[in-house]
Amino acid sequence: MELLHVLLAASCILLVSFSQSSSLCQGKTLPYMTPDVTKISGRSFDYIIVGGGTAGCPLAATLSKRYSVLVVERGSSPYENPSVLQKKFYGFPLLQTNEFSSISQSFISKDGVSNLRGRVLGGSSTIGGGFYGRASDAFVRRAGWDEELVKESYKWVESKLVSKPELTKWQSVVKFGLLEAGILPYNGFSLEHVEGTKMGGTLFDHDGRRRISADLLGTGNPDNIVVLLNATVKNIIFHKKGTENEKNSSRSIRKSSDPIVEWHRTKKTSEELWHPTCVGLSRDWTRDDRQPVHICFGRVWPRKSTSKGKLELNNTDPRQNPLVEFNYLAKEKDMEECVKMVQLVERVAGSKSIAGFLETESNNNSKSPHELREFCKKNVRTFYHYHGGCAVGSVVDNNYRVHGVKRLRVVDGSSFLESPGTNPTATLMMLGRYQGIKILEENTLHEQSKSNHNQTHV
Repeated sequence: MELLHVLLAASCILLVSFSQSSSLCQGKTLPYMTPDVTKISGRSFDYIIVGGGTAGCPLAATLSKRYSVLVVERGSSPYENPSVLQKKFYGFPLLQTNEFSSISQSFISKDGVSNLRGRVLGGSSTIGGGFYGRASDAFVRRAGWDEELVKESYKWVESKLVSKPELTKWQSVVKFGLLEAGILPYNGFSLEHVEGTKMGGTLFDHDGRRRISADLLGTGNPDNIVVLLNATVKNIIFHKKGTENEKNSSRSIRKSSDPIVEWHRTKKTSEELWHPTCVGLSRDWTRDDRQPVHICFGRVWPRKSTSKGKLELNNTDPRQNPLVEFNYLAKEKDMEECVKMVQLVERVAGSKSIAGFLETESNNNSKSPHELREFCKKNVRTFYHYHGGCAVGSVVDNNYRVHGVKRLRVVDGSSFLESPGTNPTATLMMLGRYQGIKILEENTLHEQSKSNHNQTHV
């Protein structure tokens, strides 16, 4: 099982070369950023986006073409931070964590699974492995999205952030190992969600600079965007207008002794949490160029786990982690799929390509089903791609509006009913762009309808 620890890893990527990081938007002007709420006290904005994360930044950039936008981000700016911008420091933010101010916020689920989430402008795109791959066409159809607009939104992101990676020797060896194990066809470099072996995109450029969703802010109108850093939302104020089931939310900023708003909820709420139930195992090579290889086997792993977790508010302090129970491998079907996945990776680990590179003998001695089940139980870890806390149909409608509230939407990974089948970063950035365009189109139709109505009554 030793080599298996090298081949199984914690993100749905096939063969990616980690490049160095930087996140300055080349040739673009980033918007005004400040951690001082008094700098914007009394100002009004057309839109307030709470969370400058993977989806929030492209959403803000898109809306800024026509509207003023305030982005409220609980973390700091990643720019000029070497632990984020340089390859030699890759992974440091995942290790250097504290309760309230670190770039990564750590938590341990109720069932003992260690985890991290981004607490920085750009969200988890700023701390992740940088893999980029589109969701499957089937996922897009099930989500009910406009397929052409989805493609346009993906291309918009890709034209600004995505590159073709350069493989190391070790990664190339694993590629041949995958093909020897029968993971066919070989698709070469592809951003599409396809069966077989492929090389996905990367958010690191060829000069070793990291590109993140915050860079997309520079593609909008910088005069229409303000980013408030290190700020937590503490209340959403509702005007008592509209129908019983539809309230209007305030969009102005008021000076307070606390950093801007926090949505207090005195009653705990619980939502089902979905996740890709994967055994994420890795061991870093420390000699030669044997870098960690990240592999995802869509053929043998369900795109949606049958096991479901639980997400609950822990208290009314938004700086604190919620209570999370992943409930991995609770269903027998998930355990059976885990065993199949481990058997497949054993075949890869026992390939001639990998044995030759490691100067060992090819070994295809499979463990017993009982041993494989115990292996799954012992080594189950997170892939960080949990979702479902504000799922479409449960908390928000198909337009991502919170049920019963006219001007409050949730646009992020918590709205997903299932995993995109790969690392969700690409789909989240696409979703921010997609929903921004949908809102612009919706507002245009409303303005035209209002204009026609006024002309009719002249």
